[in-house]
Amino acid sequence: MSARTFAQTGRKIVAIGRNFSEHAKELGNAVPTAPFFFLKPTSSYVLSPGKIEIPQGCVVHHEVELGVVIGKTGRDISAASAADHIAGYALALDLTARNLQDEAKKKGLPWSAAKGFDTFTPVGQFIPAAKIADPHKVRLWIEVAGQIKQNGITDAMIFQIPQLIEHVSSIMTLEEGDLLLTGTPKGVGPVEPGDHVVAGLEYQGEELSRIVFDAVARS
Repeated sequence: MSARTFAQTGRKIVAIGRNFSEHAKELGNAVPTAPFFFLKPTSSYVLSPGKIEIPQGCVVHHEVELGVVIGKTGRDISAASAADHIAGYALALDLTARNLQDEAKKKGLPWSAAKGFDTFTPVGQFIPAAKIADPHKVRLWIEVAGQIKQNGITDAMIFQIPQLIEHVSSIMTLEEGDLLLTGTPKGVGPVEPGDHVVAGLEYQGEELSRIVFDAVARS
């Protein structure tokens, strides 16, 4: 499976919110006691190398994440059998129009607009599951305009991947090619037109994925 394959054939992007406690705290949010998620449209995918479009009037923040690529369709998947449904992984960014999200939260409205703009889910190549024996020991980092902004290990997840798959699949069927975004470490911040963005995923000292994007104003 390639990045183009899951980005073109996956039917949904399921994004877990506030799965790193320090990230929840930096935005002034309560640390969740149970997983929660939101959906992003697959039209928001963009492949590396590419361009991130910054809509006029939006304060866009980067959130670097480990994506889980579903390889076997399932419903009511137990945590014990979750690994059987994982084809592999992908480095991803969950871009957020933070000012739109904050406004929606104040009004009790959905976040779809803040998360769903075109190019708001940059992704790297597909990484087969066999290359990452323990996805909770992955290092994620992102550099914006030459400065490291996020640098974290996935062992800081509040809810681990089997729990996330169990929770999501108890509500909706997870289908082959779907992408599950597992949350972001602390350090989120703005991406502005003209910024050069580089992110990486490392496992056991080896870089398995690197994505590169230039931020441009959306015309």
